[in-house]
Amino acid sequence: MGQKKQRALEAKRHQNPSDGTQTPSPKELHLGPPATLGPTRSIYFSSPEGRPARLGSAFFDQPAVSLARAFLGQILVRRLDDGTELRGRIVETEAYLGPEDEAAHSRGGRQTPRNRGMFMKPGTLYVYLIYGMYFCMNVSSRGDGACVLLRALEPLGGLEAMRQLRHALRKGAAGRALKDRELCNGPSKLCQALAIDRSFDQRDLARDESVWLEQGPPEPSEPAVVAAARVGIGQAGEWVQKPLRFYIRGSPWVSVVDRAAERDTQTGARACSHKDF
Repeated sequence: MGQKKQRALEAKRHQNPSDGTQTPSPKELHLGPPATLGPTRSIYFSSPEGRPARLGSAFFDQPAVSLARAFLGQILVRRLDDGTELRGRIVETEAYLGPEDEAAHSRGGRQTPRNRGMFMKPGTLYVYLIYGMYFCMNVSSRGDGACVLLRALEPLGGLEAMRQLRHALRKGAAGRALKDRELCNGPSKLCQALAIDRSFDQRDLARDESVWLEQGPPEPSEPAVVAAARVGIGQAGEWVQKPLRFYIRGSPWVSVVDRAAERDTQTGARACSHKDF
């Protein structure tokens, strides 16, 4: 067969019969690496690519008790004006359920300029002043007037900056060096260590550029969570003893340990285990 006729047959063989276009021969194809699908980004993460994954609005949109538990193990990040990032793992929280909760600032459904953040969308910060000198940071949850108080962190990054901030802001015993476990083991200490003040009130934790929440690293096993009575609750009737404070059992960074609640938690865990088998 002549070369001209052979070339004509090859051309006909690679012609697309539907539209007359030419299909490349195998020798003409240049196949790159197979396309791969990237990991599906959860709705919980709202940060752009290339930045640490932060927990988005969907994470905060859950009832106060559920959110208080979900906070445990997550990483709270505070970026200072000079770019320094302070990090701490949340180990203790308290839930406040809204108008029905006699210990909540929103009890009875009352709204004031001070507590407005409690009635804003989930993820809104509610920062208030106590004793005229200390701040506490709460995060609104699903439900009007419901929120979660952040009580204690395990410091992970920027400890020296935290120490300097606590030294500058704490009252009394100013000359004593603080141990690592003393930096964030209380709601007001936490705010001092992260330089959180009233200016953070009503900020959106899902979008703010100075403070946000990141998903904590996976743990080899699920940590035991203790449900105990809240701390410092005054005249609130039956709400004083309700187990609405949650902390990671065995964590040295917790502000107040409740041994009785820990025994109840351990007994409950054993009962569940025996029931399962």
